[in-house]
Amino acid sequence: MNARLVVTFTTLIVFLIAALAVPLGLAYASHRTNRLLLDRRADATRFAELADAAARDDDRTGLITEVSRYADLYGAAVRVRDRDGSILVSAGRFEADDREATRLALSGRTTEDLPTVSPFGPATVLLAEPAGRDAQVSGVVLLEAPTGQARLDVSLVWGALAAGALVALAWSALAARRLARWILRPVTELDRTTRAIAQGQLDARAHPGAGPSELRRLEERFNAMADAVSAAMERQRAFVADASHELRTPLTVLGLRLENLEPHLREEGTAEYAEAMSELDRLALLVEDLLALAKVEAGAGLAGKEAGLGERLAVWREVYAAKGVCLVADVPAGAVVPEAAARIADIALDNAQKFVPEGGTVTVTLDGGVLRVADDGPGLGAAERAEALGRFWRSGAHANVPGSGLGLAIAAELAKACGATLRLLPAVPHGLVVELALAQP
Repeated sequence: MNARLVVTFTTLIVFLIAALAVPLGLAYASHRTNRLLLDRRADATRFAELADAAARDDDRTGLITEVSRYADLYGAAVRVRDRDGSILVSAGRFEADDREATRLALSGRTTEDLPTVSPFGPATVLLAEPAGRDAQVSGVVLLEAPTGQARLDVSLVWGALAAGALVALAWSALAARRLARWILRPVTELDRTTRAIAQGQLDARAHPGAGPSELRRLEERFNAMADAVSAAMERQRAFVADASHELRTPLTVLGLRLENLEPHLREEGTAEYAEAMSELDRLALLVEDLLALAKVEAGAGLAGKEAGLGERLAVWREVYAAKGVCLVADVPAGAVVPEAAARIADIALDNAQKFVPEGGTVTVTLDGGVLRVADDGPGLGAAERAEALGRFWRSGAHANVPGSGLGLAIAAELAKACGATLRLLPAVPHGLVVELALAQP
């Protein structure tokens, strides 16, 4: 947008400068041509008077002397013809064909205009002046004058105009850039703010300053909208967190009371009791995951924290060994990752131990800032992998596996919190790979 505005402004300025400079340059060229015509016509008129006097006195000595001296002094060519067209006096070298000019001059017409002189030509101009008195034409004077000095004058003026136009264009282009930047500054600020908000920085706001008043008002209204949306999301998170926190105690009390009722149950109610306890455990797990998700979205306890990956894996080795699953770790000794990345690894390992059958293998690698947790379990299809990071999503094939469907959603929020990229990939020949590309410092 900035480039288009600059190009548009600069194009308009170029047309404006051209509309001023070109007519001015052409006007000066025409003026210089007219001045040349007047100067040389005065000389031709004087020679015509001398030629008429020489014809009356039948003495061309003075005319020849004047013509020769003039031709030597100005580098011009002068030719005097009589009424029959015969050359009486000639000095200098003629380049132009003077027949048409001679015909017009013998009819009593003098040269009224010349070709416009420019830096590119013409090199000479031809003037014709009839000699005689009243309506009696006794001959004609032809003057072929060089235009070197006139062309030089026009070149200097055109060069000055071109230099001035370039300077004006440079300053105008700079002004256009500044104007475009001033106009688009609020748009640039809004773009920066929306990008920051999209990246999870919900407190990012535009800073109204320079720019058109309409766009500054747009920035202010955008900030008001962002404040309202942020407040609504904060209230939503607070509600989920508060509700989850408040539900923990009643659920715990309910579980204890159900356990106290167990000795008083009849045999036919044992199955229903077990199902009730299972549902209570699932509800308690869901509440815990909701609370964890609310804390992750609020960024609580994550900023700047790091964790040793090796220590986390050591804890999981015991869990995997109890289930008969092999845990292979290819992690540099003393490897430290952000706390969010360690919690993502915990979620991936917790999911893997649920789905990998006994005798299976789960491999954890950390290489070049990429953390991968790969298993050889049943895995997920392409469509399922695309949906698995959503909240409360559960595969139809794994509906009987304990869980709330929030684990990978929490992992996705954790990845966003630490600026990492989380992907679910297929393992070969089967299984699932949870890949986390950590943000590079």
